[in-house]
Amino acid sequence: MFFLRATKSRRAGEQAGTTSGGAISALKALFQLATVTSRSAEPPLDTLAVYDQYADFVWSTLLRLGVRDALLEDLSQEVFVVVHQRLHSYAGAGTIRAWLFGICVRVVAAHRRRAHTRREHVVEDTPEPSAPGPGAVAPPSSPEDNASENEGRAVLAALLDELDPERRVAFVMFEIEGLSCEEISTSLGVPIGTVYSRLHAARKQFEQALARYNARARHGGRR
Repeated sequence: MFFLRATKSRRAGEQAGTTSGGAISALKALFQLATVTSRSAEPPLDTLAVYDQYADFVWSTLLRLGVRDALLEDLSQEVFVVVHQRLHSYAGAGTIRAWLFGICVRVVAAHRRRAHTRREHVVEDTPEPSAPGPGAVAPPSSPEDNASENEGRAVLAALLDELDPERRVAFVMFEIEGLSCEEISTSLGVPIGTVYSRLHAARKQFEQALARYNARARHGGRR
């Protein structure tokens, strides 16, 4: 399926807004200061390097977990604040991507609990094309390519929105991010049998959602 391997959104650094650029610069400055002041640690923690290498991964992960565009920057910063606080606890039992994914899941879950209390909605009923990731540079592409890519991302987001939250997490981690069931189990802190069960149920839900989407497409979008 063309949209299961959707490419990450990119944007030119010089096109970033002043508010976004200022927030990201401030976050980087914090990480740089933390690196300088923690030189006595064994080994030194390089939070800035994690940010530089995995910012786009965190951005796309939050998007695929159902975070709407308007909240992507705030929640991405929350994730890296947690990374700054907890990087010393990363023992290398799994990949850094699986560890970061687990943080993303917990940050999104915490935000949804806060949003529910305030009677707000984190996920739009009809997702818009995704916002570009931080510090990304977009390759040249034709309008047709852009339209096709945006449509693919919108379809994927709409289908993922039909999955139960826990099943969605397992599906995104395995089918989209390519993590193993063992990595998912470690990252989420659940038995591997639970991962298999959620993944099986998620695939079934996704296939049903895709069948409904295809049926609507064949009938000109009628429900």
